[in-house]
Amino acid sequence: MLRRRKQTPVVAEIPAPNGASARLGALGRAELKAYAELAQTLGEARAVLLSGPAKSEVALGIAAAALAEGSRVALLECDLAAPTLAGTLGLSPAPGLHEHLSDSVAAAEILQPLVLAGPASGGATDPLVCIVGGEAELAPVALLDSDRCDRAIEQLRRAYDLLVIDGPPLDEDPDALLALSEHAGATLVCAERGETPKRLPIRASGLVLLG
Repeated sequence: MLRRRKQTPVVAEIPAPNGASARLGALGRAELKAYAELAQTLGEARAVLLSGPAKSEVALGIAAAALAEGSRVALLECDLAAPTLAGTLGLSPAPGLHEHLSDSVAAAEILQPLVLAGPASGGATDPLVCIVGGEAELAPVALLDSDRCDRAIEQLRRAYDLLVIDGPPLDEDPDALLALSEHAGATLVCAERGETPKRLPIRASGLVLLG
């Protein structure tokens, strides 16, 4: 059932990036502080799912904040229809989650370590482990709502202190979002200020506003 916006609280407001932090992946101190406060609101959640127009920015922000606190963090891209993480962070575009779910490669082959620079490096003791989407898939719901995907996510949840899932967009097949949300201790909808979706296809823990 569709959820009305007024039923979902705003749990964080992230300041607009400026200067060197204008590039996704290079967070300024104010942004990092806001993301750290957001991470605290997630409580004991070992996995967080993000969707909405600003999902990728918030996913990376939460991952960076947790990493700076010394947590072992994995960032998983599940937007298989339009994967962008590899291009954003300068990672290899494949193999990725698509190839693993298609049984082309083993899980170990899709893990890409990334060392964050600047304030986000903080007290990090390990690199951020990234799993990119891989080759685009126009109809990804069958892959994301599969036993193989369930196993892959559960393995990541056990291996890392925090798993951040950059999920499909809100206007994609809701079955994919619902399948992924079953693994998440928190589900966040992320948008630029003033562009918050009026209706949500999933029950969300809260809204995150940027800008």
